[in-house]
Amino acid sequence: MLLPHAGRLLVLLPGLGAVATTFVAGVEAIRRKLAYPFGSLSQIGELEDENGEQKRICEALPLASLEDLVFAGWDIFPEDAYEAACQAEVLSKEDLARVEDFLRSIRPMPAVFDSRYVRRLEGPHVKQAPTKRHLAEALIEDIERAKAETGAERAVMVWCASTEVYTPPGQCHMSLRAFEAALETNDPAITPSQLYAYAALKAGVPYANGAPNISADVPALEELAELNRVPIAGKDFKTGQTFLKTVIAPALRYRLLGVRGWFSVNILGNRDGWVLEDEGSFRSKEVTKTGVLEGLLPAERYPELYGGLYHKVRIHYYPPRGDAKESWDTIDIVGWMGYPMHIKVNFQCRDSILAAPIVLDLALFLDLAHRAGWYGVQSWLSFYFKSPHVPPGEPVEHDIFVQYRRLHHALRRLQQMAASSVARDHVR
Repeated sequence: MLLPHAGRLLVLLPGLGAVATTFVAGVEAIRRKLAYPFGSLSQIGELEDENGEQKRICEALPLASLEDLVFAGWDIFPEDAYEAACQAEVLSKEDLARVEDFLRSIRPMPAVFDSRYVRRLEGPHVKQAPTKRHLAEALIEDIERAKAETGAERAVMVWCASTEVYTPPGQCHMSLRAFEAALETNDPAITPSQLYAYAALKAGVPYANGAPNISADVPALEELAELNRVPIAGKDFKTGQTFLKTVIAPALRYRLLGVRGWFSVNILGNRDGWVLEDEGSFRSKEVTKTGVLEGLLPAERYPELYGGLYHKVRIHYYPPRGDAKESWDTIDIVGWMGYPMHIKVNFQCRDSILAAPIVLDLALFLDLAHRAGWYGVQSWLSFYFKSPHVPPGEPVEHDIFVQYRRLHHALRRLQQMAASSVARDHVR
């Protein structure tokens, strides 16, 4: 049974920076008929109804409406969402002025933060507590208070904060019992993002991870998601260079062209670029960006085509560009009789502009999944991520066309559940 949407939906945003403020400002601009929801499948994508007619997904499914969304977040800086958006310099002063009153109403709660995990940032707006258990409990209290203050019936959390240093899972991540014991001892293997994920799941709030660091994708938190019947998804929003990589690589595989090398370079000048200058944070990003081609171009199946493929990814901080990221890809391919050819791709994009509609879709789809009784890892949302979180034993799929078909299949199932729930209500 799929429960109907009623009341307000609170979108909780750890990290009230470029992505989060662009998302919130965009939602409010759309509500005021000042903007169009470019890039949002939930708002302008289509599904076929039972009569064979194409309908907008937001009309075909009982999604929360944009009018019913309310927002809260955390950040290490105390400035309101308007000031944060001005500092991020993603949106123009003119666009921000049109929604300034709304953005000023959103002030971040003090964040759970530790500079050992994001070494190039420091901020004054940070929670202090004796143990990580106390910090998690403080986040749970924040969630409940934010719901009460906004009058929200339900909530969903989408991690939009900076990339943490690569921290491999330890013994504390192998079970929920071990994780909760490690909270008491301040185990350094437990990162701030994992505290947010834990707090969300304890509070019954769906959680999505938009960054590459390990968060809910550990056995302990997967166990908690199953236990509390809460959906989770991740990780690392698929926005720019990797988005194109998951389009081009399947095309090369379908044509059975060889690939000898793929060299990828990015420049960006926002806070994300600054953080990724740290080798530990870059390592988290490198793992998600380089892992894409392994599944798309399988060397074990086609050693002649992909054996020895050299794949290199580099990211450089370049302040003049701000959020306007630019990427270059050089792809060395091989065709008939072994003759070499080359593909050059130059993508000049805006990182937060591409990420904002992903935040919206994930918030609405995770809330819908929760109301449908779906819980645990939601791999059907892989379409939105560089490094899809899948249940144990399920292979990771990076092909964007396969991901899109699976996403639509899941949405059709939800559509059928909604129709069945309506029919049952009519019978009653």
